[in-house]
Amino acid sequence: MRAAWSPGEATARTRLRHFLDDALSRYRQERDLPAIDATSRLSPHLAFGEISPRQIWSAATGRGHSAAVEKFLAELGWREFSYNLLFHFGDLAQRNFRPEFDTFPWMSQDGEEAASAVEAWRRGRTGFPIVDAGMRELWSTGWMHNRVRMIAASFLTKDLLVDWRIGERWFWDTLVDADPASNASGWQWVAGSGADAAPYFRVFNPVLQGEKFDPAGDYVRRWVPELANLPAKTIHQPWAAAQPPPPDVYPARVVDHAAARARALGAFRTVKKVA
Repeated sequence: MRAAWSPGEATARTRLRHFLDDALSRYRQERDLPAIDATSRLSPHLAFGEISPRQIWSAATGRGHSAAVEKFLAELGWREFSYNLLFHFGDLAQRNFRPEFDTFPWMSQDGEEAASAVEAWRRGRTGFPIVDAGMRELWSTGWMHNRVRMIAASFLTKDLLVDWRIGERWFWDTLVDADPASNASGWQWVAGSGADAAPYFRVFNPVLQGEKFDPAGDYVRRWVPELANLPAKTIHQPWAAAQPPPPDVYPARVVDHAAARARALGAFRTVKKVA
């Protein structure tokens, strides 16, 4: 973490300037690609008050009103929307924004199987490379690319059917940019229980997400080095490789995604009936 981050207002201003000079023009096209440094990485500085949203907004609009600038400002706006939610709903990290989710049939965390699955998720050993890469990046640096955060959160809440609050607390403990607004609202968005939430039927396929946003597998190779020698066509589904890595090298999948998706959709349908 010391190698990845330098705290302070001066560092925040330098990071903002470098982003505006070097990455802003390609932000709209590359912001979802975790292997490429195309995001501002200002979130830790925002979380600790080392730079303000107004400073960032002013500096970005000073570069004109291109599509890239507008997209970046829209993402900054999402952060402020989260703080508006927190202002009006102070228990955002503890309570479902949509009360019908109070009846959602999350998997019980008392069983050994559930506890093992959550631990595999935390340690980046789910058997799904894009999820594992993100969780290992988080553990090593205190940060995770935003696209991968959504994939990892969807995997926990929908593939594993684990209560979003468990993931929210883990991110709160491990993210260098964790704040009470964005963390809680982001988790509720993915889980489907939040304001302007993702549709209940949106269950990210970790293989397809990896193939779309890390097509060459560079991000996975960096954080899951035991898969580094796999070709791009199988690196996001190593079980399909001509010579799959043995379980003592890389773990087997903790769930079958297709079956987990069907289970999640069934659980969501019970919520719709209550609503």
